[in-house]
Formats: sequence, C-alpha cells, structure tokens
Amino acid sequence: MITHLIFVGLLSLLSSSLSQACNPNILENMDFPGNDITFLYSPDVNHCQLLCTQHPSCLFFTFIRADWTHDDRHFYCYLKSTPSGEPSAQTPVQGATSGFSLKSCSPDPQPCLSEVYQNMDFIGGDYRSLFTGDHKECQRVCTQDPACQFFTFVKENFSNSKVRYKCHLKFSWPVPRTPVIERKAGVTSGFSHKTYQTQHSDKACQRKLFPNTDIPGSDIELLPAASPEHCQTLCSTHPRCTYFTYNRNTFVCYLKENTHEIVTRADIGTSGLPHRSCQLDDNWARVAHEGVHFNGSDIRYELMDDADTCQKTCTDDPHCLFYTYIDETFFDRSYRRRCFLKRVITIPAPPKVIKVTNVVSGFSLKNCP
Repeated sequence: MITHLIFVGLLSLLSSSLSQACNPNILENMDFPGNDITFLYSPDVNHCQLLCTQHPSCLFFTFIRADWTHDDRHFYCYLKSTPSGEPSAQTPVQGATSGFSLKSCSPDPQPCLSEVYQNMDFIGGDYRSLFTGDHKECQRVCTQDPACQFFTFVKENFSNSKVRYKCHLKFSWPVPRTPVIERKAGVTSGFSHKTYQTQHSDKACQRKLFPNTDIPGSDIELLPAASPEHCQTLCSTHPRCTYFTYNRNTFVCYLKENTHEIVTRADIGTSGLPHRSCQLDDNWARVAHEGVHFNGSDIRYELMDDADTCQKTCTDDPHCLFYTYIDETFFDRSYRRRCFLKRVITIPAPPKVIKVTNVVSGFSLKNCP
C-alpha cells in the first residue's frame, strides 16, 4: 500500500508541476507514438480532444481517422501523457490526427456536441428504441429524454428493411463515478459542491430507502458509491435501473433491473428506488466521508491545512469532481496535508464507433444553446 501511495503521489506531483500553456492546435496526419494511458472510441478528433481534456491524466492524444489504412483500426482515440507534458516523438503518418488536452484553455465542462455523423454507428449503451421519420427527429427525442446522451438512426435505404427508421437511444454516465473506494485512517473524501443535476423538475423528489434490506439478483451494473444516497443518484440517472442495493461495508452499489417484481430480504445493506420526473437534491455530494479514500483519478495535489479547504478548492476548480484530503494523523508524514483533486470523464462517450452504411449517429443537444 505504501508503494501504491508513493506511485500515486509521484503522478500527482508530476501533474502538479506541469504548467502547460493552452495549445488548441490540431496536427493533421501526425502520430504521437507511445506514451499511451488508454484508448477510447471517438467519432472525430474534436470529441477525442474533449476526452483527453476530461481524463485526469491525459496531456495529448492521437486519433485514428476513418481513412487510416495501415490496419483495421478506425475511430481509436489514444490518450497519452509524459512527465514533461510533451510527446516523446512526432511521426508523420496518413490517417492519424494528434493534438493536446485543453485543460489549460478553460474549456466548457458541458460542451455542446452538435455534429451529426453519416454512415457511422455508435455501438452499445442502448436502453430504448423507437421509430422516427428521420435522424433529426431521433436527435430531438434524444435531447428531450433526460437519460439519452447519444443516438444512432437507421436510414430509409438501410439493407435490412425491418429496422429502417429505427432510432436507438443510448446512455453514458454524466455524473461522477469514483473508481475505487476504500476505508483508510487519516483521510477524508468528498465531492465538489457543483450541482450534479440530470433531471429538472419543479417537484422535489422524496427519497425512498429501505434500511437493512437486500434485493437479491437482477444486477445490471456494479459501481463504487460513497453512500446509499450516492447509489440512489446513480440508479436514478441510469435509464434501466428499477431499484438498487448498497453495501456500506464494501462501498458497492448494485444497480438492478426487474420491471416485474421486487423481492426483499433482511440484510445489512440499504436498498431503494430511483427517482423519475422530479428534482433530485445533491445533498449526497455535500457530505464529507471521514476515514474513506477515493483512490485514483488524480488531476493533481496541493498542500493545505484541512479537509474543508480541500473541498472548497475542488468546488472552485472547474475540472475537479471529487477529492481526498490526507490529514495530520495519516501514518506517512510525507503525505500529510495533501489535497488530491480528482475527476472522471462525463461527456457522452460511445462504447464503440464503427463504419456502417446508411446509419446516422450523433449526440443529445441538451448542452447546446
């Protein structure tokens, strides 16, 4: 564990020491080879750049375009980083576009993604389908549905006539998900107090929680959560979640889907129902969790005197979504007074992007004027 903390601290120190100037330039037919953190799928280079901007560690990227011919990769977005903040090499190559994170450019945390992509399928994330007259109507339906983040529409001349005019509504997470939560003495963790509202209504929600209750089975996704209220917010955000169970000992939130019945049993967990068509409060994000470590997803760290100042710093930072503060009682003196600012990607992100003739894909316009 000490080794892990040293590694995390070094990464944070490196990111803290990087004072990159804003560099929005895009380099066509250029590869930044190596230094990969991970890869995700993107429909174009601008979306890839936004993924890099919201990823806690990414400083630059390479996007593999549709005209790439060296192998069968297309729409790959490689997120990258180096201690210097600069690519180790730049290699001219047809079909790749590279660029830099916009972290230093004061980017919009909820950007408008108005581009529509012809002959491109966003694979995965489906939760509902219907038939619409064209892709514009499909996009309007997606925009009006609180859960929809992106869509794929099947055009009238698609090869399979049975699915023509079909509009697939799709979901990705717009709210913070902490990668790992664990108990640890001498630390306090919590969330930015910026508002995390995915539903907007004049009517306030009444939380429905069932203490000491488990709802076994029907799991669709397991996520770390800091509290039953955080778990309930995750369930309320996911369009397929019909109820949930939260294990306070392991910090695991079990999202479940069963529209036919709900069977409960006495247990140590807390279960509950999601909220729909009402205004969720964000009180869950205003709780400081003492003795709890949100491990990973560090943007940087700063030295400060208390957890309240750390929380305020996170709230004031447009990039920060959650934090961990290490206090004076922590076993390793070298980590005391460190405030780790953290985030995850929250822009719409299709699980996979492929070329398919006579389909159209795009994003919700909720964030567009």
